[in-house]
Amino acid sequence: MENMQPKYRIYRRGEAVFYWQEIGGTKRGSLRTKDRQAAEELVRAMNESHRQPSLNLALGRAYLSAHDPKMAQRTWRQVMEEMAAHGKESTRRRCRTAMRSKGFDAIRTKPLVQTTSADFLEILRDANTSTAFYLRRLHNLALDYGWLPWPVLSNAAWPKMQPKQRRAITEAEQRAIIAQEQTTERRAYYELLWLTGAAQSDAAEMTAENIDWRDGVLSFRRKKLGVTSEPARLTIGPKLRGLLLTLPRNGDLFPTLKRHIAAHRATEFQRRCRILKIEGVTLHSYRYAWAQRAKACGYPQRFAQEALGHASKAVHEAYARGAMVVCPSLDEYEQIAAEKIMPIPGAYSMQPIRYGQAG
Repeated sequence: MENMQPKYRIYRRGEAVFYWQEIGGTKRGSLRTKDRQAAEELVRAMNESHRQPSLNLALGRAYLSAHDPKMAQRTWRQVMEEMAAHGKESTRRRCRTAMRSKGFDAIRTKPLVQTTSADFLEILRDANTSTAFYLRRLHNLALDYGWLPWPVLSNAAWPKMQPKQRRAITEAEQRAIIAQEQTTERRAYYELLWLTGAAQSDAAEMTAENIDWRDGVLSFRRKKLGVTSEPARLTIGPKLRGLLLTLPRNGDLFPTLKRHIAAHRATEFQRRCRILKIEGVTLHSYRYAWAQRAKACGYPQRFAQEALGHASKAVHEAYARGAMVVCPSLDEYEQIAAEKIMPIPGAYSMQPIRYGQAG
């Protein structure tokens, strides 16, 4: 190692600052000093860094091992395994599927402490939205656990990913889907999604016990929010009542569909859309459609958020963004206010509150 030739040399032009130059190469740069001794020290450090990279790495590992014995050997595969162990089974399944992406092969066996920004940028260059999303989650999890001593990329350095645009199912598309669907149970399932905006798994797992015929309320809890969450409660309107009366009065409302996993229900829906040449929609598009219909007809946003299980106002507004809203004239509203006949929702109570009726 001592016999290795230096990689850099210094030179100077007149009385200007000293420069470094790669020996046998074309790279060069300013050392920003006119002091020869300081310039020689800087170039010596550059040569030492080049001459002994393995020693520098070994020293770094030694310092890190004093803090965490496993830090120098821990790879991104271990971070991936840790991430896939969190959350509900459906969340873990999605995470395991995402981690199998070829985009992560470049860092899968790479130690965390040897990862550079170039490694991440290489992945992000050709990454889809899912890969970019999970890469950032892996990075943040490693930081949160203290497995990564410093950020690989700062928050500002992460490229802005443009998510795939989602859209709602239109009423014309819904009519076409219902007309094309030959299976009675599946047709009723699509109608329920249209009328309630429920998530596909929440709707498929509804039972007759979710229906309170006495008070006229359909209540169900979002699986995504957990068993301690407050259930959504919808007043059963005429269309929903007519649909529910055609479904089983005991047990599962959709016994066959409940046995299918979400991916199978989504695949069957996509097959139906391909036959009808409907593009750009999924079963989740029913939730966008419900939110946009609610916004277009003036349904109060706080009720729409409760119905869809959106705790965040920003999330709900993203769902309802595509709605076409025609604002009523201000003079008509002023007339209503002057005559004091503007309908005001009743005060909060523990009893179900029904809205949509006049007065």
